[in-house]
Order: sequence, then structure tokens, then C-alpha cells
Amino acid sequence: MKILISADMEGATGVTWPADVEPGTEQWQRCRAMFTSDVNAAVAGFLAGGATEVLVNEAHATMRNLLLERLDDRAVMLTGRHKDLSMVEGVQRGDVDGVAFLGYHAGAGAEGVLAHTYLPNSVTGVWLDGEPASEGRLNAQVVAEFGSPVVLVTGDDRACVDAAGYAPQARTVAVKEYVSRYAAVCRPPARTAEDIRAAAESAMALAGRGEPVRHDPLTVEVEVDAAHLAGAAALVPGVRRVAERRVRYTSRDAFAMIRCFKAVMTLISNAVESNYG
Repeated sequence: MKILISADMEGATGVTWPADVEPGTEQWQRCRAMFTSDVNAAVAGFLAGGATEVLVNEAHATMRNLLLERLDDRAVMLTGRHKDLSMVEGVQRGDVDGVAFLGYHAGAGAEGVLAHTYLPNSVTGVWLDGEPASEGRLNAQVVAEFGSPVVLVTGDDRACVDAAGYAPQARTVAVKEYVSRYAAVCRPPARTAEDIRAAAESAMALAGRGEPVRHDPLTVEVEVDAAHLAGAAALVPGVRRVAERRVRYTSRDAFAMIRCFKAVMTLISNAVESNYG
């Protein structure tokens, strides 16, 4: 059985501060080891539970954060940008029996450690069919369309609460407790690794490809913190402004939805000026 691990960094053990996840900083270098430890714990647990193959998809920022030289050598890693399905690249091959969202976090506008949806700032809210949408909720729609269940979610305690809304059957591990957007009560990697390993092994009971979930057309709304960013997003065909700082689009399925979302995020990000946003 094949497991796909979508590995994000903000929800990793010990991470609480922007410099912890910003490539090139001293703190990022330090936190890469803890991030890799979380991934290795999940790999070990899945294999102990019966997985025969584990693909780790780098899902944070430049997607070059995990330490390949320290990765459990029974796994393989997909690293780097740019990928059709970004954070859940690989699920479209149709051979994934279960998906883990490792190191995930709460969405834009919500309370949670380093909470955001795709962009660290500028985006103040995302809604999918009227419901607040984190990266986890958006990606869960995509993997369901390929018949792959979300079986494990790790992150802070707010990320685990969020997961109950989009993958209620999944095992969850809170590696830290939210205090503020930039503070958390953290447990050492030796302890979180033990919990992640146990949860991953247990999560194999949930693995197994099912029938692809065919969604009705999906409507996404994105709210930003400046009007010109909404104007930039509306350059994407099919995306229209519905308020001064809000855009909306409807996609025929989750595959198209997430690809359009990537385009919207790219244009918003490129329209941000360093001092004025």
C-alpha cells in the first residue's frame, strides 16, 4: 500500500516564528532537523502499519526544506517547485492508498500558530462553498477526487481541530499548543516523534483507495488586505471581483479549483510591494 505524505513546515515540531520557516535563516536551518524528524516518524509508523511505499512531497515555500540525507531511506522524496498539484502532487497518479497532512496549520484569518492559507500574509480569508478553508480543507477536496483518504494530520492543536471538519476519520497529533500566532507550548522532538509514529501506524487501518468523490462545481472566495491585490487576482480568467477586497470563482472540479487557486495566489503575491503591501 502506498502512502503520500504532504509535508508542510509551519505545523512542525518546535516551529513558532516566521524565521523558523523562512529559507536561508539560521532558525530555518535549525528547524529543518525537527521537520525531518516529524517526517521520519510518520514514515516509520506507516511502514510498521503495513505500508509498502511512502512518497514524501515537500509542500512548504521553496519545497526544498527537508534534509534528504537524514530521510528514512525506505521513503522517497519529491522536492522542489513547480508541480501541477503543489502540496498534494503525486495523488493524481491514482496509486495512493492514503494521504498524510504533516506539519499543517490553521487557515487565513483563524487562530493558530503561523496561521495562513498559501500566502503568509496579504490573504485575510478563504472560503470554499461558503465555509472557511484552510490548506488542509482545500487539499482534502483534491485527494478525495482521486479516491485517496486523508488518514493522518499533524500540526498545532488548532490544526487538529480544523482537520475534524474536513477529515473527521483521520488520526491527529498536536505537536504543540497554540498560545498566539507566534507562540506555542512545544514538546521536544523525541516525544512528538513517538506520538506521530504511533498515530501513523494506527492510521494504516484507514488506508485504502475508494471511489473517487465527484464534487459539484466548487466556489472559492478569497479576501485580501488591499484592493489592488483583488484587482491582480481578477486577471485570472473566470475570477471576478465581488467586493473591493474580495474575488470569487467557480470550478468544475477540485483539480481545476486548486490549479486556479495557485494562479490567484501567484498574482496576488507578485502584486505585493515590500513596504505598502
